[in-house]
Order: sequence, then C-alpha cells, then structure tokens
Amino acid sequence: MQLSNLKPAQGSVKTNFRRGRGQGSGGGGTATRGHKGAKSRSGYSSKRGFEGGQMPLQRRVPKFGFKNINRVSYVSVNLDAIQKLAEAKNITDINMDVYIQNGLASKTDLVKILGRGELKAAVKVQAHSFSSTAKSAIESKGGSTVVI
Repeated sequence: MQLSNLKPAQGSVKTNFRRGRGQGSGGGGTATRGHKGAKSRSGYSSKRGFEGGQMPLQRRVPKFGFKNINRVSYVSVNLDAIQKLAEAKNITDINMDVYIQNGLASKTDLVKILGRGELKAAVKVQAHSFSSTAKSAIESKGGSTVVI
C-alpha cells in the first residue's frame, strides 16, 4: 500500500449535481428552483419561523407570565442535611466551602438554611440567609448562625 494508491471506498464519494449549466445537463432552465416566487430568486433568505404567510406558531401561542429580573434565588439546605454532615464528617463549622465540597451548592450559589429535619449537634453555620425556624433550631442546640 502506498499513498499514491489510496482511494475512497466504492460509493462513498458522490459528485455534486451542477445546477444551472444548460439544458443538456438536466439541471438547466430553472436550476431545480421551480417557477417564479421569492425562493426562485437569487439572494433569497427566509425569516426564522416564517410559515409562508400563515400566522407563525410564536404569534399563535398566547403570552403569559413574566420574569422578575430582581428575583434573588437561593439554594436551600435543610437542617437534616446539616445534621448528616455533622455526624458523618464530624464538622462543627459549616461554611460555603463545606457546601461546595459536599455537592450541596456551587461556587456562585446563594445558600438559605431551612428548618426541615432535626438538628442534634451544636454547629456554627454560615449562610446567606436563614429561615426563622432554622435559626431558632440551631441556636437552641447551642450553635450559632452567621449571615455571610
């Protein structure tokens, strides 16, 4: 085998059909574009979503709701998750690094501690926000809450 002998597999390479090169070629005349209309002209490009003059789908479907650009969304972490961390990893100081390492939040997330579950350990918890039940539960067990 030599480089000069290499050929593509039989039937894998197809020659392009040359349109608009005279009647004898089979693709002359209208060059497979049909007769008249915008699509037969040179330089034609359709708008996205254009349905040939029919009312497009994005205009037929009704609009509803809105996006609040001032919304602040938090990743919620419950007390039972904090209790599991305190038991399994023997952690007393829970901060953003702990949330990130254990997959509870990512680096850019804001964390809110919620009051589901029971907390038995006295831990120092750092987060961006606390619910009132979570704050009272943490502080009743001798722990502390720090708002970042």
